[in-house]
Amino acid sequence: MAMQSDIVILGGGLAGMTLALQIRGRHPQATIKVIERRIHPVPVSAHKVGESTVEIGAHYLADVIDLREHLESHHLRKYGLRLFFGADKTGDLADAAELGASHLLTLRSYQIDRGVLENHLAERLKSSDIELIGDATVRAIELAEETNEDGLHQVSYRTDGQTQTLRARWVVDAMSRGSIIKRHLDLSEDNGHECSSVWFRIADRIDIGQWSGSAEWQQRCNQLPRWLSTNHLVGPGYWVWLIPLASGSTSIGIVFDNRLHDFDQLKTWEGTLDWLAEHQPLCRRAIDESDGQLQDFLYLRNFSHGCKQVFSPRRWALTGEAGVFLDPFYSPGSDFIAISNTYITDLICRDLAGEPFARQARLYERSFFSFYQSSLQLYRDQYPLFGHARAMSAKTIWDYAYYWSILALFVFADRLTDTKLFLRNGVILDQVRQLHDQMQAMFRTWASEETEVNSTGLFVNQSELPLLVRLNRELSEVADDDDAELDARLAANCRMLHALAAEMRELTPEAAAECVSLHRVDPNLDQPLLTGLPERFVRGSEPVVA
Repeated sequence: MAMQSDIVILGGGLAGMTLALQIRGRHPQATIKVIERRIHPVPVSAHKVGESTVEIGAHYLADVIDLREHLESHHLRKYGLRLFFGADKTGDLADAAELGASHLLTLRSYQIDRGVLENHLAERLKSSDIELIGDATVRAIELAEETNEDGLHQVSYRTDGQTQTLRARWVVDAMSRGSIIKRHLDLSEDNGHECSSVWFRIADRIDIGQWSGSAEWQQRCNQLPRWLSTNHLVGPGYWVWLIPLASGSTSIGIVFDNRLHDFDQLKTWEGTLDWLAEHQPLCRRAIDESDGQLQDFLYLRNFSHGCKQVFSPRRWALTGEAGVFLDPFYSPGSDFIAISNTYITDLICRDLAGEPFARQARLYERSFFSFYQSSLQLYRDQYPLFGHARAMSAKTIWDYAYYWSILALFVFADRLTDTKLFLRNGVILDQVRQLHDQMQAMFRTWASEETEVNSTGLFVNQSELPLLVRLNRELSEVADDDDAELDARLAANCRMLHALAAEMRELTPEAAAECVSLHRVDPNLDQPLLTGLPERFVRGSEPVVA
């Protein structure tokens, strides 16, 4: 006889288990079952992409799912994003251009050890009366609108050598790239972002702060150890990450544009080492000098994907990588888990309370895809400019300002489900999104048009840029805003972005500046926004002499 549940979640990874806990927080009486192919506890060494969080994902885990104590006790606080340009051309990292921070900003984020976190989540499920069915493989699904007259979905899964059936009012697919609903309904969609990745872990702490003996270089970040940042070694068409884990291991990955680097070479350990020797010899040397064993090695071709639909008024949804996945640069994976889970939780709780939710499902999906498409512009066709120190540094400053001013604002104000907010501010949001698209085109053109400059030793200190410091701090203040205050804050942020775009245009070659035509600069913003940038960055350096 089939078991029955209010909600069944397919997949007990980060997306599935946090969704179950979020629903439980809103609806203590709902029956929730999670089907997971692995047996918990999983090995701590179980490796998944996504160890690094940024502000939205960190806020979701710490405050919405109530994991702050666990994150502080069992994981590492992240010391921001740090980019190095030209590290491939030197034997001393102090000679590379650097973008990062010398001291922490207000909001906290974390380097996550996924095995540790997911074992803790599994214990939380148990204590929250949520059944986690482990060692189970989902075999088939019948959605209610297809075959069942009673409005219940039917899921068949295999465990202990037997096939079981589970019927549920709601079914949520959190099965990552193995999404059964996506395959069942043919929802997969190519998003035109052609990149791949390889990644591995070394059982040793690789300290990028030891890659130079320069006292001046060490001193400028003496209060913020570089190894605790998410460190990126960037070059044309690629970036290499180095992320520390609380276990003492170091996660290393290479993400690259398929059109500029050979996936077939990189998909083997030996090929990856050879590639690093050519493109990032300092990283290759650090691996060779490490005593740590290779713990794993994985690769994924064409990791980015879209989806035609993620929320249905027929009581099914997709979350995490089962729906969409953008790119690991800027670590947006847990951000989009937070956004989709918040929408799904609201839809399910409305339905279980007997409220209509079909209109909300359409509106939430429209907002979700708007966030996704806007974020996709950060990555698609942008990899060729990654090695250009000035264009990429300016892009990173813009990308942070845009993220903290718009998307993060909605999340920290707890207004993702406030559809009236989006409708009231639709005009200015459309304008600033068009501006965002134009700015991404400007950065691409900037890198292709500007002659390579000598950026040796350049340091763009994000924690000395008043604009970024203010935007980050203000996110901790927005939760108490009423409608009028939040509207005013959003309008001010949009005006600021137009002014920032106008200032950045002045730094670029003429052909790049022409990409940006939509700039509505508030005459009251008479203070420059790009204060704190090094003079070398503002004026550009002398061209490199061959």
